[in-house]
Amino acid sequence: MIAKLTGIVDTIGDTFLILDVNGVGYFVSCSSRTLSTIGAKGERAMLLIETVMRAESLHLYGFGSNEEQDCFRLLITVQGVGMRMGLALLSALAPSDIYQAIAAQDKTTLTRADGVGPKLASRILTELKDKIPGNISFSSNVTSLPSALSPNVQEAVSALVNLGYRRLEAVTVVSKAQQHLGEDASLNDLIRQGLNQLARSGT
Repeated sequence: MIAKLTGIVDTIGDTFLILDVNGVGYFVSCSSRTLSTIGAKGERAMLLIETVMRAESLHLYGFGSNEEQDCFRLLITVQGVGMRMGLALLSALAPSDIYQAIAAQDKTTLTRADGVGPKLASRILTELKDKIPGNISFSSNVTSLPSALSPNVQEAVSALVNLGYRRLEAVTVVSKAQQHLGEDASLNDLIRQGLNQLARSGT
């Protein structure tokens, strides 16, 4: 199995590159994120490789970092997420953005990737919510957020998102507001408390 390739960039396409390794050209499928950082034609490059054998064909998928490869491996464990879909997600979103979306149960962010609809995004969130690597650090303390949001919290989050705030920020402050105010907090109180927290943080 091929795990890594180092060579000269021969050709760069929209979804692939050809890497010349000692005169042998390897066709490697990559995310646009990797392609944008790999360097120009004629430059030396190194790619981490995921090798997939199917019947009589061999497919190589390349990554510019361990983080991207690990995220790819996690994504393709989800039913309905194949190799191309995994690359599409990594083309649209950085691994950290994908992990934060999963932690916040934010399917809207995942649907930014080509071919990912609400149904598939929901499946990704459900199947991976307990599989985020423990060494991932978030810009917000999303690891303490509930995996299922109450109806009032969902409505308050939607209200803040409609006001222009990021969903992850909205989920964070509204969840904290509910913890402070209690399970019986009204929708208006959750929104008001959430806005106060966002104002104090300068968001």
